[in-house]
Parts: sequence; structure tokens; C-alpha cells
Amino acid sequence: MRAFFPAHILLPRPGTDLSKWAVIACDQFTSQPEYWDALNQQIGEAPSTLRLILPEAYLGKDEVAEIQKINRHMDEYLQKSVLLDAGNCMILVERQTPYVAKRLGLILTVDLEMYSYAPGSHPLIRATEQTVASRIPPRVKIREKAPIEIPHVLLLINDKEEQIIETLYAHRDTLELVYDFDLNMNGGHLRGYKVTDLTAIQNQFEKLTSPKYSQKMYANPQAGLLGLVGDGNHSLASAKAHWDNVKQSLTEAQKQDHPARYALVEVENIYDEGLKFEPIHRVVFFADQDFWSGLWNLQCGSYHAAVYTKTHGARPLHLPKVAPVAIKLIQDYIDSYIKTHPGTKVDYVHGMDNLQAICDKDRDAIGITLPPLAKADLFPYVLKEGVLPRKSFSMGEAVEKRYYFESKLIVASKI
Repeated sequence: MRAFFPAHILLPRPGTDLSKWAVIACDQFTSQPEYWDALNQQIGEAPSTLRLILPEAYLGKDEVAEIQKINRHMDEYLQKSVLLDAGNCMILVERQTPYVAKRLGLILTVDLEMYSYAPGSHPLIRATEQTVASRIPPRVKIREKAPIEIPHVLLLINDKEEQIIETLYAHRDTLELVYDFDLNMNGGHLRGYKVTDLTAIQNQFEKLTSPKYSQKMYANPQAGLLGLVGDGNHSLASAKAHWDNVKQSLTEAQKQDHPARYALVEVENIYDEGLKFEPIHRVVFFADQDFWSGLWNLQCGSYHAAVYTKTHGARPLHLPKVAPVAIKLIQDYIDSYIKTHPGTKVDYVHGMDNLQAICDKDRDAIGITLPPLAKADLFPYVLKEGVLPRKSFSMGEAVEKRYYFESKLIVASKI
């Protein structure tokens, strides 16, 4: 069975200022609205994906009006040909960041019928963390009347022999270069190559789920695992929920090729040297004094984490060395504390610099650092345990997150 397909990918028309077009994923810098304010000033009136997303730093500010504005911009960009169909293809992505010289990806679509986040399910494409049901409806609301999707989802494959994306990159001089530019806000550099020789690539993806390969990688010929959601778990879950709604009114024939069935993602190989797993830290706001005693009582391991506050700086916190165990310990404590202290809030922060900046700005902020997850443990852990604790890892630092660029129709036709 196949789960990955090409698409009629939409790219900004020639002449667009790409350094203003592409912006970072909406779930970054959520406690730093000043980042988004500065980005907005930098972009001005230029066409930009900033007009097609709702940064989570602004959640709670008349979201209905913002969603309507997003949909209007989507319609406008289609009507005025700001977005043009690049043809049926995939896009090979080469990303340079302030931290790595090269990270590769492949833009394609995933068949949402081959993906599930339901506990106990075993589809070809699976979630890496527990999906919080309450976070899905607001995201579906954005999709309900949206003609296009412009995603930041990153899917991981377990291609240890580096036969797919890396081989494409080795022959990139035979591909059409469709963009090459510097990203804004210290995001690095981005290049994209159009891929039209599609059948061979799809066959290679199928080999990753073969009994022979599954036995070699997982000692289980029936593993049936192609990809894991490395970033954007809730975004892909929302695409799935939207498709489940849409297909209720379709015939069986219409369901086969409806655009909403296929979600645009970037696929990356977990063995890519430029792909770094970073921990996601916690920042707790407005906790009472009793939070501290419960936190110190959790100490039970050899990993040297830290608790950071503006008043006291960094203080040691000893946690279990196995990352999922340590993360679950802290997350369960925070969740249970918030249930009895509804005024307390938590944010999830990428990078020590961002954690310290938030805590230095706010006396009510308590930063808790967590251990990194080993890349080699991810696929075997999900196969054995199902999902990781919520917000267990980040694929790179905050500025390394996917920048919105490519898009795709999710309605029958608007072009």
C-alpha cells in the first residue's frame, strides 16, 4: 500500500519577495509576541504566508475575525495569481540553519486514510505523541472554509541506507531549481528543487514497509510502519478530522481523489545528519509556593536538569536519564498541579536561550529543562509503547522549524 503521493503544489509567482513570503511555523515563539510583531513590521504589505496562518502567540484575540481574514487572503492570493500551480510534483528541500549546514526534506502529500492518531491503531503513518482532542477543533475551524492548506508538518522516515532523499539530492543538478533565498528572522537559507520522476520514489517508500526491511529494522516483519509525525502532530490530526468531516457527503468515487484527503507534508529521514533532536522545555507561570515542594520531591535520577527563575537563576534538578520517563514525570506533575490550580499556565519552549529570555522577563515564570531524546530510540519506542509523552522532543532549535512556503488546494477547484 502507498501512503505518499505527489501533488499539484502551489508556489508563489515569480517576482514575489520570498524573504517576506516564507515565515516560521505558527506554534513557535508563543510566549514572545514581540517576535511576531517584529516579523509583521518587516513584511509590511507584501504577499506573505503570515497572512495565511494564525500565530499561536495571538490566540484569544478575536480568533473568529482572524480566521475570516486568513480565508479572505487565501481567496485573494488565488484570484490574483499570487499562487501558481507548479504541476504534479514533489519538491526536494535543502535547508541551511544557524546550527546546521544542510538538512534535507521532500515535500509531498500523505493519504490521510493511511494515518491515524487513535490509541491502539497501527496505520502506516502514526503520531509520536498523545493527541490532545481539545486542540483539534480550533484548527479544524481554520480549514472549514479554507481553499488551501499551507502546512508545517514534518514526517520522519527510517531510511537507514539513505536511498531516497539523499539519492535525489546527489542528483539535484538534473532537477529544476524553483527557489533559492535567505529566510527572514535568522532562519537560514532555503532551496527547492522540482521532482517529476515520481514512480521510482514511491516504489522506494514502499520498500521501507516490506517484511524484509521491517525484520531488519525492528525484528518484526509485520511492523507496517512507514512514517512518524516528527513535528505538527496536532496539525496533521486536524487535517484528518477535517477530511473525516468532508467525506461524509462524498460518494465512494469522489473520496478517492478529493484534495482534502491528501495533506501536504515535508518528509525527512531520521538519519539525516542535519536533523537534530532537541528537548522541549517547560515554563510554568503563576504557580503558588506549593509547586516547589512537589517539584523537588520528583528528584529520582542521574540526569542533571535545571530549574530556572529570574530571582535565583539556574538550580539543579535530578531526573531519570531515560528521556521519555523524565518527560512524563514532569508533564504529569504539571498537568495534575494545573487541575488544582487553574490560574497556573504552562508553555513549551525550544532552546535554553528562549527559556532564559522568558524567565528573565517574567518573575512569575519557572523554567524547567528536560533531557533530549535519542533519535535511534524513536521508531522502536513508538512501535513498542504507542506514543511518547506530550511535547517530548523538537526537531532542531526554534529558528530551525519549518518555514511555510508550499501550499495545496484542499477544495475541488479554485484555480
